[in-house]
Amino acid sequence: MQIKLNSIEAAFWRGKKVFVTGHTGFKGSWLCLWLHALGAKVTGYALEPPHGPNMFTMCGISDLTTSIINDVRDPALVKDALDLAAPEVVIHMAAQPLVRVSYAEPVDTYSTNVMGTVNLLEAVRLSKSVKSFINVTTDKCYENKEWFWGYRESEPFGGYDPYSNSKACSELVTAAYRSSFFNIADYARHNVGIASARAGNVIGGGDWATDRLIPDCVRALLKKEKIIVRNPLSIRPWQHVLEPLSGYLTLAQRLYEAGPQYAEGWNFGPFDEDAKPVEWIVKEFCDRWGDGAEYVVEKGNHPHEANYLKLDCSKARMKLGWRPRWDLDKAIDKIIEWTHAFKDGKDMKDFTLGQIEEYCSDM
Repeated sequence: MQIKLNSIEAAFWRGKKVFVTGHTGFKGSWLCLWLHALGAKVTGYALEPPHGPNMFTMCGISDLTTSIINDVRDPALVKDALDLAAPEVVIHMAAQPLVRVSYAEPVDTYSTNVMGTVNLLEAVRLSKSVKSFINVTTDKCYENKEWFWGYRESEPFGGYDPYSNSKACSELVTAAYRSSFFNIADYARHNVGIASARAGNVIGGGDWATDRLIPDCVRALLKKEKIIVRNPLSIRPWQHVLEPLSGYLTLAQRLYEAGPQYAEGWNFGPFDEDAKPVEWIVKEFCDRWGDGAEYVVEKGNHPHEANYLKLDCSKARMKLGWRPRWDLDKAIDKIIEWTHAFKDGKDMKDFTLGQIEEYCSDM
């Protein structure tokens, strides 16, 4: 199946060598499917996919990519893999991505999210092939002041918990490498565009991670159990997984074609009105699922998480021409459709490609 963003992007990606870290994860699997459909030659580098249901296995990502199972914390293995792949574009998504896990495993979180970034950027520094590099971080990298307006790319970094803080550190690493080794003023020599991308709370079919809202909802509903809600009043910028991925693809192309103009940090978040409380999401999910779906708010103390978080994406709209296509209502519907297809035993690779094609038609 050949899928087009539009005629320009399809022509750009066809035959491009792309190195994706974290390709065995939820976002990485969706991205690899999309890149494969665009005709790119993808090499993935990541740990083994998680046990149990996972997008990587059910969509046959290993058949669509050159899949390298290794750890980003090993600099020699990272460099060898990048040298072997000789990519033109690198999209770095390998991470320990969970706030609650970071409280239990802070050292692993920092070593993966910070030193993993260092190891990859060092391999890129020594590469002769890379022209475009994106480090995917998170909206949580900003110093959260519980503002009611969105954070802009110029806001200071922070991070209360080890996960959020490690991603802020990863942003600083990216900025230091850009200034020191890929300086915009010296672009004619190195010819590499280095950027970072900060997305909102990404949701979509095929996410089976622990301690994440939508996977918790899906697991409970498939077992006909009540959904347990921990932080019902926390407000997040929810967006379907294809939204930030479309931003990454657009940004990667712009970096390749005109690096100095785009070598900086970028926000890819949803419409302002799609920043909703956790309980709103769960109630909508239950109502649309039907079949007597219910939820209950779990009492007690939980590890600190931000109460209010929103991104200002004006820069991406103005400079990249990027904007969200699927609002939160549609995102929830698409997750429910995907989950029903999984429950009914459909071919999830074809079904997922169908949702990607539908999203592209809406672009």
